[in-house]
Amino acid sequence: MGISFSTWRAGGYANAAVPRRADPATLQQLGGQTMGTTWSLRLDNPRMLALEKVRETVEAALARVIAQMSHWEPASDISRFNRAPAGSRHVLPKEFAEVMACAFHWARASAGAIDPTVGPLVACWGFGPDAAESGLPSPETLAAARALAGWQQLAFDEANAALLQPGGVTLDLSGIAKGFAVDHGVEALRELGLTELLFEIGGELRGIGRRPDGQPWQVLVDGESAAMQRVALADMAIATSGDRWHRRAHEGRRWSHTIDPRTGEPVAHALASVTVLHAQCMQADALATVLTVLGPDEGLAFAERHDVAALFVSHGDASPQLRATRAWLAQAGA
Repeated sequence: MGISFSTWRAGGYANAAVPRRADPATLQQLGGQTMGTTWSLRLDNPRMLALEKVRETVEAALARVIAQMSHWEPASDISRFNRAPAGSRHVLPKEFAEVMACAFHWARASAGAIDPTVGPLVACWGFGPDAAESGLPSPETLAAARALAGWQQLAFDEANAALLQPGGVTLDLSGIAKGFAVDHGVEALRELGLTELLFEIGGELRGIGRRPDGQPWQVLVDGESAAMQRVALADMAIATSGDRWHRRAHEGRRWSHTIDPRTGEPVAHALASVTVLHAQCMQADALATVLTVLGPDEGLAFAERHDVAALFVSHGDASPQLRATRAWLAQAGA
């Protein structure tokens, strides 16, 4: 997946492209590694701020998210919570608490289609830092993991940003934290005085302001075929979730990394991907996860009820099948 002068492709890993000769000198770009993937930034920099300062700002924001919410880092706040004894109360950093509030909101709204305690189930199916080595989980292993999962076990005092560890609960915010990191990076860049930029982490993007030519930042949404759609990100974010990037197989069975917390099983419907537009990338990321778990029919109905701008791509016999919500048609101009 690549980018061109004004276009970033969503739903894949973007890398910085060589600037075109027609690009003004103020249109600049940076990129790097984070969270097991890449980050990329395209910005209009009329004050010609030092790019090293811009890079330091981005990397500091991303490091803050990792230090709080990466379950791959043993010293992170989330890892300490996961190891904490039953009955312990944890006052969360501001950013961590914001992500937990979002996760709780959509867990309630979707009856658990997204669940911040899904970690043990994810590990059973061979994903995440505690992944089982190989093979399918036994019924006993899966039952034990399901007993440890369930967002209703958590007591979250949102007003005081406090979370109670009931004992043995393992948080996993990978279905939402990357989107938050995009938002957090954008806000840090705003504080630096930058107001026209497109920021991306692992295919999730947020655009603020406009390009130097006055046009909005644009992305191509990959529909697995020539049916790709160009979407303007005019102070909007976009996130994609699906089954095309992380899969496992064993003894003839293939399964997605997306686990339905309600059943403990990988999703098994025909949905290939869901792309969501929202003002916040955190919300787009969370909603893309919810809709991927719910599937093409239940997910579409949920998205319509909640006025979510979403594009569903399902596997088809001859070509992908695309279905869009009313909000997507209005916002994306499809």
